[in-house]
Amino acid sequence: MGTIDLRSDTVTRPTAAMRAAMAKAEVGDDVFGDDPTVNDLEARSAAMFGMEAGLFFPSGTQSNLAALMAHCGRGEEVIVGQDAHTYRYEGGGAAVLGSIQPQPLQNLPDGTLDLAMVDAAVKPDDSHFAVTRLLALENTIGGKVIGRDYLARALTLAWKRGLSTHLDGARIFNAAVKLGSPVNALCAGFDTVSVCLSKGLGAPAGTVLVGHQALVHRARRIRKMLGGGMRQAGILAAAGLHALENHVARLAEDHANAERLAKGPRAQASGSSPCRPTWSS
Repeated sequence: MGTIDLRSDTVTRPTAAMRAAMAKAEVGDDVFGDDPTVNDLEARSAAMFGMEAGLFFPSGTQSNLAALMAHCGRGEEVIVGQDAHTYRYEGGGAAVLGSIQPQPLQNLPDGTLDLAMVDAAVKPDDSHFAVTRLLALENTIGGKVIGRDYLARALTLAWKRGLSTHLDGARIFNAAVKLGSPVNALCAGFDTVSVCLSKGLGAPAGTVLVGHQALVHRARRIRKMLGGGMRQAGILAAAGLHALENHVARLAEDHANAERLAKGPRAQASGSSPCRPTWSS
């Protein structure tokens, strides 16, 4: 049995079948829109999420940043959780590169935001204040899955207050598998969703931003400014297509293994025999 690296699901590696798909990928110049494998990944991802368009990015950080910049102009504001990846772990890119003001709110223990606090955080129409433009949520967050009921209430509040909405779905397939819900139902109503392929799904790189056509079109220009335009990117897109077709269902196995691992220390603390995981290498 090989070493099991539990630092993060980002240390996953392509399978032999994924590498084979990458090796035989048909490619073109994606900056010109000529890479058929990238185009296929973008179209299939958009359809999977019930969205109008998709756009392939090298990383989730760049996808989130481009989305925030597509939603918000300079000096406008995004309401976001203190623990959200877009606020806490992405180098302040929205502020540094997008001139977007973050309005962070404390996440509740279950990972959600108090919607009354979200409502109160929306700035009045007054020249003293930044224009509150966007509500950005995350699913999952800190390993916690956010259910559809909460997301629906958050979306309703955003619509009432005239806010657009972005979902950082870095592990959205984990949430969908856990809840037994297709991703298009779980994410319905969001204007944009960032979908990572390089974590539990095992692709070596890549994220797809899906959303309304106009926002994705704007994000394409922003991607170019951020240096995210790639040439024969179909080699990476092929890994993403393979992951979507073959690796989503097996996330349930990851969840079961994580639960077994968690039971071991709990069993030891209670004095009973620990569970012994039996993963294959």
